[in-house]
Amino acid sequence: YRASLAAIPNSFSKWLGLVAGHLAALEMIGARKNDHRFGPSQWNQQTGAGYWQPLLDPVTGLPLLDPTPWVGGVRPFLLTSPSQFRTPGPNELGSAQWVADYNEVKALGSVNSAVRTDEQTHNALFWQSNGGPALLWGDVADDLAEGSSMSTADSARLLAMLNLAGADAAINCWNDKYYWDFWRPWNATHGDDGNPATDPDPTWAALLTAPYPEHPSGHLCLDGAELRVLQMFFGDDVHFGVTSSRFGGETRFFDHFSQPLTEITEARIWAGLHFRTADTQAVGLGENV
Repeated sequence: YRASLAAIPNSFSKWLGLVAGHLAALEMIGARKNDHRFGPSQWNQQTGAGYWQPLLDPVTGLPLLDPTPWVGGVRPFLLTSPSQFRTPGPNELGSAQWVADYNEVKALGSVNSAVRTDEQTHNALFWQSNGGPALLWGDVADDLAEGSSMSTADSARLLAMLNLAGADAAINCWNDKYYWDFWRPWNATHGDDGNPATDPDPTWAALLTAPYPEHPSGHLCLDGAELRVLQMFFGDDVHFGVTSSRFGGETRFFDHFSQPLTEITEARIWAGLHFRTADTQAVGLGENV
């Protein structure tokens, strides 16, 4: 911070900028007091078919719990409530759609899947990047803003919209996760859903795992919100690169914002993390935000 300020010559404008920054920070700190961040867990454990159960640490035998269960109870920045855009919810376990979702992820999402291609495995891992969607799309926004004639004010507005939309999408998404408390594919394949059209497999393991309920997809809630902001600013016909922390920082290029959204919807299934319904409803939640 000091180094960046030292690079700016002293002037009345610099002083005004410092004052504006400090006032904005104080306003934000005041506005977010008692917003329930780091509050109590949203999870009340239930048992039986359809309910999420955490995986166990293979070393300690203790449950691997969500470090951020309070997110769904945080006061949003722009929404009227943390549950403003409640999703329709998971499919009934007796439904044909549930059977289709179950069998799809069981075949494609297994750690040793015989039907998932090498490219699908690669892309499933690519999108499981450290920092998640906020970092991925923040970097894209930075690159597009710097490569355009966008003004400083519009750049600031872009980043504000991107991050506030992502924050509220995460809040609404985590509220939904603990409201539905739906089981992950590895819970479902190990359990008994009471449906004769699904075959349990107690040895089934996912390519990737996550320590919170399944529905809806957290990744795609944020993707839906943040990619919609990027579309609002730049349109959909834009060439851009996305850099993942995986594979030595691999960068892949796209020509439409709809392309990665479509791919990530599939990638979460290839990873064994989500049923398709959780992915599609998550996109809708994010776009609503």
